[in-house]
Amino acid sequence: MLGVSKSASEDEIKKAYRKLAHQYHPDKAGGDEKKFKEINEAYQVLGNKEKRAQYDQFGKVFEGGDMPGGGANPFEGFDFGGGGFSWNAGMGGDMNDIFESIFEQFGGGGRRQSASSHGSDVEIIQHLTLEEAFRGVTRDLEFKTNVACAVCGGIGYQKEQGQKDCAKCGGRGELRVERRTFFGRFSQVQQCPDCFGVGKTPNAPCASCKGTGRVFGTRTVRVTIAPGIDDGQVIKVHGGGETGERGGGNGDLYIVVKIKPHAHFTRVKSDLYLVKKITLAEMLLERPVKLKDIGGEEFSITIPAGFSLKEKMRVPHRGMPKFGSAARGDLYLLFDLEVPKHLSAKAKKLLGELNDELGS
Repeated sequence: MLGVSKSASEDEIKKAYRKLAHQYHPDKAGGDEKKFKEINEAYQVLGNKEKRAQYDQFGKVFEGGDMPGGGANPFEGFDFGGGGFSWNAGMGGDMNDIFESIFEQFGGGGRRQSASSHGSDVEIIQHLTLEEAFRGVTRDLEFKTNVACAVCGGIGYQKEQGQKDCAKCGGRGELRVERRTFFGRFSQVQQCPDCFGVGKTPNAPCASCKGTGRVFGTRTVRVTIAPGIDDGQVIKVHGGGETGERGGGNGDLYIVVKIKPHAHFTRVKSDLYLVKKITLAEMLLERPVKLKDIGGEEFSITIPAGFSLKEKMRVPHRGMPKFGSAARGDLYLLFDLEVPKHLSAKAKKLLGELNDELGS
């Protein structure tokens, strides 16, 4: 029931129990009272060394005098009289740990909860070109989610018709219920399911949103993406997600930025790499080589004498902006020497003379 192995430690059993108890607690969304009871009973066996030994040996736990050899009453120290429970000092000092998950929100008073329900977070992917990531952009992003009902303004009912005291809870917003558990009978205060804890119900629920205050539609959020945004970076827009129920707060919007591959530039963080074709004359005669950076600005460089084409040339501050800063990364040039496919007789003669000159 707890999903642990036979050799599980006490800590592993306790962690598994707490997780399942929270998951199936009858007062939580998706709770299951039957499973909750079974989980509690399983923990009482596995969380107790004597009971666990009985179960491992006999496949069951024996109560009182039914135990082989007339073992001790496993409930010794408990008093279930009068619908409550108590334990004596001999029970040990960790009872708060055992009951922590079981009795959450139990007791003589309950905290009134809001009728509204907070909206969920939304995640979308936004594709940018490298140029857009360089300049930064402002866009209106559209996506499908629950939005505030335009008919009732998001409150879930016709405002002019007003509200009345909830018939189920008498306007208190909460109900007291009694539950019989493994440990006895307990009184529990829980939120009224009809008025969602506010003690009021509308005289005329909104027909458009059926009282939820929201409908499924298209939401538009304007977002500004700063220059230098990197691939995979996430932008959070507080309150930009799903609209909550009955006036509840909005969830957040998370925008995952994806940078499209560029035809010429390769990005490594804030640096850029570019392969540039050059001629033999540009290389040997130190003629200016004209280029454009990612921002479209023209500039030129010259290849110094003795430069090896196996190396890359660094051009400072011609890369991408560093996100959140005015500084820029660098541009690294890799050169590709263009070799003519056909040489005239004159060109061959000149190259021969050049070879002789360089070889002397």
